[in-house]
Amino acid sequence: MPTVIVATGNPGKLKEMQVYLNTLGWRLQLKPEDLDIEETGATFLENARLKAAGVAKALGQWAIADDSGLAVDALGGAPGIYSARYADSDQARIERLLKELEGKELALKGDRTAQFICALALANPAGEIILETEGICSGEILLSPRGTGGFGYDPIFYVPALGKSFAEMSPAQKDANSHRGIAFSQLLPEMSKLALG
Repeated sequence: MPTVIVATGNPGKLKEMQVYLNTLGWRLQLKPEDLDIEETGATFLENARLKAAGVAKALGQWAIADDSGLAVDALGGAPGIYSARYADSDQARIERLLKELEGKELALKGDRTAQFICALALANPAGEIILETEGICSGEILLSPRGTGGFGYDPIFYVPALGKSFAEMSPAQKDANSHRGIAFSQLLPEMSKLALG
């Protein structure tokens, strides 16, 4: 069974990826805690490439990375690549985002459209990017949080086609419809053709 290093120190992210990659028979493993790759890219895809290539090269193994976040149209795409660093807790990030949107509300006549974006990159042991993609889930920012599931911005990200926020969806429904689910479904056919040695 081939081992693929997940370019993150977050066990939750590894668990989430395992759900999508179960059918491939890959053994996923977290990167070493002391291996830090600086995210200096200007886009989600650039950061995913940097993480995957950096970890693969450092360890001489296959590596997969994702970089994801929320882009709100009325805020010029913010928080974007800074989604995780927008404030120091999920609650504080949501409060800051809603407050900033309030300030724009009148000028923009209530435009609350947004996208969750997930970029994925897979690098071979030499650090070359072999596969990459970007999954986008379009939605709107709610006036106040709804639901108790998920994490991060999930309680305020509403998907009109499903009539629910991410935090109101079952894990299976979110997996199938989220930006990460979309990105993995785009890459899986190509990943299944790879012979990882």
